[in-house]
Amino acid sequence: MASKSKILVIGATGYIGKHIVLASAREGHPTFALVRAAAGADRPPAKAKLLQDFQAAGVTLLHGDLYDHASLVSAIKQVDVVISTVGFLQLKDQTKIIDAIKDSGANIKRFLPSEFGNDADRVNALEPSKSTFDIKVQIRRAIEASGIPYTYVSSNCFSGYFLATLGQAGVTGLPTDKVVILGDGNVKAVFVDEDDIGAYTVKAVDDPRTLNKVLYLRSPGNVLSHNELVSLWEKKVGKTFERVYVPEEEVLKKIQGGYTRCPYPTDDPVRALHAVREEMG
Repeated sequence: MASKSKILVIGATGYIGKHIVLASAREGHPTFALVRAAAGADRPPAKAKLLQDFQAAGVTLLHGDLYDHASLVSAIKQVDVVISTVGFLQLKDQTKIIDAIKDSGANIKRFLPSEFGNDADRVNALEPSKSTFDIKVQIRRAIEASGIPYTYVSSNCFSGYFLATLGQAGVTGLPTDKVVILGDGNVKAVFVDEDDIGAYTVKAVDDPRTLNKVLYLRSPGNVLSHNELVSLWEKKVGKTFERVYVPEEEVLKKIQGGYTRCPYPTDDPVRALHAVREEMG
């Protein structure tokens, strides 16, 4: 049996990164996490605890930084696969990872850039979300031009992000009496648990079927419309909620007017849900 690839995760302590790191360790891959060097007292308690969990799972912590070329090259030389899970503000800077892979001289078998949501080549989003997807497309083209083997992972919707509010935009919890639904509520979306995203991402790295392809996580049981999602919750809690439908014209006005004024466009639930609709609809 062939040995499992050595995996480096950049952005390991982020929202989806931690799931991928722990999935890699569970699957028996020699797993490395690139983390900034800092004294223990300088780390937030939650992050310090997460790094302890990584080490307890057998993960090797490598001190380095996306903006320190030498540390990137040094880390990449130790692995076979590089997975980026960097956040919105660093998406464009993934060209630094591409450069480091090329300069490392390592025989990298696969690079997975930070994606894990909508398929950037298929979505038709509005600004400012459009600019974020445009950056992801630019990174894809740069990877392909470099000749580095790749896999792009598209999961559509993070369950932890959308199900905590039953897919509602601009609210902080589950409904108590009514549910706000954008559009007619009939467009399907895919809801994938973050642990499953981690597991399938890791399984993809040594699978020849995913080489230079987009991996779509589309389990049929996870494909639901907003109306179907609400009906499931109603059955679960034994209660019927008032459904308030927001016409698409009004949704577009909210987006163009900076409805929720989130600092990061991909964190705006209205824009995110509209992008899901544009890809799946």
